[in-house]
Amino acid sequence: MLAGVRKPDDGDALVAAGGERVVPILLDVTDAAQIARATERVGEIAPSGLDALVNNAGIGYGGPLELTPIDGLRNQFEVNVLGPVALTQAMLPALRRARGRVVFVSSVGGRVAMAFTAPYAASKHAIEAIGDALRVELRSSNVQVALIEPGSVATPIWDKSRAQGEGLSIPVELTEQYGHVSAAMNKVLEDTERRGISPERVAETIEQALTARRMKARYLIGRDAKAMLLVKRLLPDHVFDRVARRALGV
Repeated sequence: MLAGVRKPDDGDALVAAGGERVVPILLDVTDAAQIARATERVGEIAPSGLDALVNNAGIGYGGPLELTPIDGLRNQFEVNVLGPVALTQAMLPALRRARGRVVFVSSVGGRVAMAFTAPYAASKHAIEAIGDALRVELRSSNVQVALIEPGSVATPIWDKSRAQGEGLSIPVELTEQYGHVSAAMNKVLEDTERRGISPERVAETIEQALTARRMKARYLIGRDAKAMLLVKRLLPDHVFDRVARRALGV
C-alpha cells in the first residue's frame, strides 16, 4: 500500500501503525516535481500497474466570500481540485495497465452549498463534475471512478476551521453585514463536530468501493449528509435558503 504524506514524520507514523506493507511517498499534490517522483516510484514498486488511486487531499476556507482573499480561493482550488487532477493524470497509465480504480473524496458540500463555505463548496462541486466526466471518459479503459460524499467527519479540520473563523477580520463598514459571522460559524462548527462520523467509517466506505465488483458512482455517508440532500431536493431554493439562514442564526 502506497501512502502519500507531506512530511517524513507522517510516513514514519504510518509505517509504525501499518507495518512494512505501508510504503510512504512524500507527496504534495500542488508540487509537480513531487508528483513526477511519486509516479516514478509507483512504476518501480508496481510495474504491472496501480490497482487504485484515492484522492484525499483537501483544505477548507470559510467566511464571507466578499472577504475571502483571491489567493486563498486560488489555493483552495490548487489543493482540492487541480492537485488531485494532476495526480490522476500522472497515474492513469499505471491505472490503465491494472484496470484500476479512482476515488475522489468529495463532500455533501459538493452537492449542497451553504453560506460562508463558498470556496470549499465550490472546490467540491468541481470535483463532482470532474468525477462524473472522468467516469464516462475512462469507461473504455476499464478504469472505474467513484465519488465519496461524507457529511460531517470528526477530524482536526474543525479545529483549523474554528481558528480561521476566530481570526476573521471584519472591516468596520461591513460590521452590520458580517459582524455576526464568527459566532455563527463557531455554532455551526460545534454542531457539525458533535454529530460527525468517525474517519474510520469513511475509510470503510472507500474500502467497500475499492473491493466491490463494480463501484457505484457515488457513496453518500452520514445521516446529516442524507438529510441535507433530501431537504435540498424537496424544498424550493428560496425556502431552503430560509432554512439555512435559520440554522446559521443569520
